[in-house]
Amino acid sequence: MRTTFEALGAWGHGFAPDDADDRDDAAAERRYRAIFISDLHLGTPGCQAVALLAFLKAHPSDYLYLIGDIVDGWQLRRRWYWPQSHNDVVQKLLRRARRGCRIIYVPGNHDEFARGFLGHRFGGIEVIEDAVHTTTAGLRLWVIHGDYFDGVIQCAKWLAYLGDNLYEFTLKLNRHLNTLRARLGLPYWSLSAYLKHKVKKALSYVTDFEVAVASEARRRGHQGVVCGHIHRAEMRDIDGTLYCNDGDWVESRTALVEHFDGRLELVHWETSHEVQGHQPMTRELAT
Repeated sequence: MRTTFEALGAWGHGFAPDDADDRDDAAAERRYRAIFISDLHLGTPGCQAVALLAFLKAHPSDYLYLIGDIVDGWQLRRRWYWPQSHNDVVQKLLRRARRGCRIIYVPGNHDEFARGFLGHRFGGIEVIEDAVHTTTAGLRLWVIHGDYFDGVIQCAKWLAYLGDNLYEFTLKLNRHLNTLRARLGLPYWSLSAYLKHKVKKALSYVTDFEVAVASEARRRGHQGVVCGHIHRAEMRDIDGTLYCNDGDWVESRTALVEHFDGRLELVHWETSHEVQGHQPMTRELAT
C-alpha cells in the first residue's frame, strides 16, 4: 500500500488528462467555498465512485477536504479491487488540485498507511493529521477523521476487523436489495443506516462518539468540528460546539459544504441528480 501511495506523487506530476469535463460554465453557479467528504472507500465494490465523480464535476470549490477512509487499505490487503471508475476519482482529484483547488487529505483508519506520509504533498494534495478550517463567517472548525475517538479501533483492533467484514457483508446484501428496488422503480435505501437507527446500542455508540469529538474540539479552543468515520451525516450543537459529520460515499452519498457567505449545509446526492446536476438541501446552518 505504501508503494502505491508513493507512486501518486509521480503520477500526479506526469499525468496530463483532458480537463474538458471540468470546464462547465453552469458550474460557477453551483460552486462552493469548501467541500468536506469522507469515507469514500475506494478499492471496495461498495464505493459509489460514479456518483462521486458526478458530484465533483457539478460542484467546483476553493477547498476540498478528504477526511479519511478515502482508500480502503483493509479491504485491498484482503482482495484487490480497483476498477477504472476508482482510477477516475484519483485523476479527478489530481486535476482539481492542478486547477487551483486546495485539497487537504486527513487519513483515517482504513487508509492509515497514509499517516506515514504526513507533511508531504502528492500531486498537489496535502497529507496532514488534522486541519483547522475557518469559514467566511469566522467559525473555526477542527477537521479530523474521528477514529481516535473510537474505543474499538483504539483498544480492540481485531474486533474492528471483524466488524469490517460484517459491514462488508451488509453492504453486499444492500447492493442486491437496491438492484431489485431499482427494477421496481423504488428509490435507493440503506440497510445498514436503517439498522443503525434501530439498534439501541448503535445509537448509544454514535451519541457517545459525537459528544467525545465535540468535547475535544471545545477543549482545543475551536467552535466546531468536522469529521467522518461513523457513516452518519449530522449537524447539530453539542453544549455550545457545532458538531458536523459529513457522512460517507458508500451508503449515504453525503457531503458537508460551505457557501461563500459562510453558511454550512449537509447535501445528499441522489441518483437522479447524476442526470439533473443538482442536489437538495438536507440541513443548513447560518453562521
